[in-house]
Amino acid sequence: MMKTYLFLFGAIFCEVAGTMLLPATQNFTKLTPTSILAVCYLTAFYLLTFVVNKLPIAIVYATWSGLGIFTIAILGYIFFKQNLSWQSVLGLFLIVIGVILVNTYSKAI
Repeated sequence: MMKTYLFLFGAIFCEVAGTMLLPATQNFTKLTPTSILAVCYLTAFYLLTFVVNKLPIAIVYATWSGLGIFTIAILGYIFFKQNLSWQSVLGLFLIVIGVILVNTYSKAI
């Protein structure tokens, strides 16, 4: 089961890395960042194929999207100086709490 979650966190990492590269692609006109972005997304989906065989797809998608949203919002604040209100930060932490609850109380296949 630990290997499954490692694949899931690897998929989240790759998806976040690809998303963070979106501004650098300049509407997909820059070859290098666009290529790296494509590899990141393809790797993320490849890793997810292993995870959906072990965990319910609803749990996988909730975890993947929830932690991805949380991570991208924090990294956007750090690297792109995007503002986060206290309400946004509270909402992000509620997402994380929700992901923890969903994973704690779900049953594997």
